[in-house]
Formats: sequence, C-alpha cells, structure tokens
Amino acid sequence: MPIVYIPMRLVSFSGMFALCFCLLGNGCSKGITRSTVAVVFSLRGNVVFGDAERNHFQPVTPKSRIHAGDIVRTLDHASINLALIPGVFVQLSGDSEIKVEELRITKDGNETAERMLDRRASIRLNRGRIVSLFSQSDKTASRFDVTAGQITFRPDYDCLFSVWTDGTTSRATCGRGEVGASADAQPPLKIAAGYFFQWPTASKEPIAASADASAQMDIKTAIDVEPELLDQAAGW
Repeated sequence: MPIVYIPMRLVSFSGMFALCFCLLGNGCSKGITRSTVAVVFSLRGNVVFGDAERNHFQPVTPKSRIHAGDIVRTLDHASINLALIPGVFVQLSGDSEIKVEELRITKDGNETAERMLDRRASIRLNRGRIVSLFSQSDKTASRFDVTAGQITFRPDYDCLFSVWTDGTTSRATCGRGEVGASADAQPPLKIAAGYFFQWPTASKEPIAASADASAQMDIKTAIDVEPELLDQAAGW
C-alpha cells in the first residue's frame, strides 16, 4: 500500500476545526457566560445612576439598564428596589450609594433549554444602607457578595440581611438565615439571624441585635422590606 503524506497545514486546520466544533457543541461546552443587567423593580424619590469617573449620571427609570461598573445613588428619603440576578433582590435606602461590580450568568449553551448553571452578583456599598434578600430556590449555583470598606459579606443559603456603612464604620445585621463575613485582617465569621457585627470593633463574636438600637432598626427595616421584594419578584 502506498504511503500517503498529509501536509502539516491540513493537519493543523483539521485540529483547529475539531477544536472549534468541540467548543460550539453541547458535548464539549462547559457553559456560555455573559454579563447581564439589573432590573428596576420600583423607585421612590430621586435616584440616579452612571459613571462616576466621567461624572455622568442620569435619573433612574423603570426601563433603565444598570450594568456592572455603574454607580447607583439615592438622595434623601429616596429608595430603589432592584433584581441584580434571579434570586438576588435588594433595596437601597435614602442617601446611599452602591457600585455594581459584577452581574453575570452562565448557561449550558443549549439553545433550546438554556439551563442556567451559575449566577454571580457583586456590589460595593460606598455609603448608606442596603437590604439584601438572597434566595437559593433551585440547584443553580449562585453567589452574591456585598462589600463595605474592607469587609465582604456572602450568604450561602436563603438569607435576609442589612449592611450599613458611613465609609469608616460598617455594620451587618442578619434578619433571617445566616451571612458570612470576611476581611483580610480578621478570621471569617458567621452572623446568624438576630445578630449583628460592626467593624472596626474589639469584639470577636457577633452580638445580639437586641443589645443595640441601630441593629434593631436594621432588622425592622429588613423585615418590612422583605415582603415588598418578594411581591415584586413574583410579578417579575
């Protein structure tokens, strides 16, 4: 049998074709990740969003598309309810500011089913207070981070919690479930329902909210906000 020589260019092209086919096919794909936008549930008063570096802001409307990198600001007595990703709903109180750092979802690449594999949302609270409702309602991997100062808060399961900061002092209060807190200079800890933790502090353990008037107000606000967020999420 004669020996057939195949040009190296053909081998290289065949390999690249097989690789592209593998990446595009469902059998080889590990998921398609894309950025998404926050959905405006409702707003009260004056709320703006935009690019702080360019000092370009515009009023938020129900049709606004808030992307990763945007700053959202509420003026006095204003508030805004947002769906960051499915299962992550927040209310930003008056005279508060957040930076949306990450909003993305990963799907399995199947154009018919488009099963969701992963959801991620990350925000930074620059000042004021935010109430967060995290719902792990299915088997989709979800991760949600709220950073205030040097502290990052992350719920692992269904959780209702509040974070407040003035830029120097930060306080997290848990109304339901449990939220983790971590910082570079401190060991991680868990804040259970009915407890709060404040930074900086000499305490090494969360404190009962009943011992602090501000923490009690955090829990009351979170409990009042929760049914509103759930009702709007159901409509969404």
